[in-house]
Amino acid sequence: MNLDPILISLKTAAVAILLTFVIGTLLAYVVYKMKSRVLKSVLDAVLTLPLVLPPTVAGFFLLYIFGVYRPIGKLLGEIGVKLVFNWPATVVAAVVIALPLMYRSAKAAFLQVDEVYLQAARTIGMPERAIFVRILLPLARPGLASGGILAFSRGLGEFGATAMIAGNIPGLTRTMPLAIYSAVSGGNMEQAYTYVLILVLISLVFVLFLSLVLEERRTSSARLYARKRRRAP
Repeated sequence: MNLDPILISLKTAAVAILLTFVIGTLLAYVVYKMKSRVLKSVLDAVLTLPLVLPPTVAGFFLLYIFGVYRPIGKLLGEIGVKLVFNWPATVVAAVVIALPLMYRSAKAAFLQVDEVYLQAARTIGMPERAIFVRILLPLARPGLASGGILAFSRGLGEFGATAMIAGNIPGLTRTMPLAIYSAVSGGNMEQAYTYVLILVLISLVFVLFLSLVLEERRTSSARLYARKRRRAP
């Protein structure tokens, strides 16, 4: 069995989740802090759009933006960066497709944080940056972890956008989903079964971890509620 698709998929998903986690969390915080409802709704729709678009459509837009004959593609070429039909394109595709999951999970996690804690920090003069790092992020940790796990799994299984912008180049951009497609197209069902099994097992591990994170969140909330009840007169 060729291990390249497995290694490429894991490398792509690992790099993509680092970018997705940071970008998605920061974007969620920006939208969370916005005062304008109209602007907030517009940004929310734009950031969620890749989640509802067919991956091939998202890949088409990426190809249009980063193509070698487009302004951004030409600029990248002038500085020696080859993105399209190269391994970094698999990361870009995974980030774009997985970002809405991370963004929405982070936004929901921030909205569930009790404002009392944030207001208390402001009354003692704590700056917003410190409140974000020291209070909001720790309180939103379970939701952020859930979003990260979902985004990683989504990036690991990305197919359509990757095929459009990165291609299906053996040893370079052929991830496991692309390898499964190639194996089935070539009639090599045994190889396809192997890649499918590996992909399912990896995804199952992360979904199981997500379930444990959510269960811990429910348990922590129940314990916090019980403590409040005991303290109440």
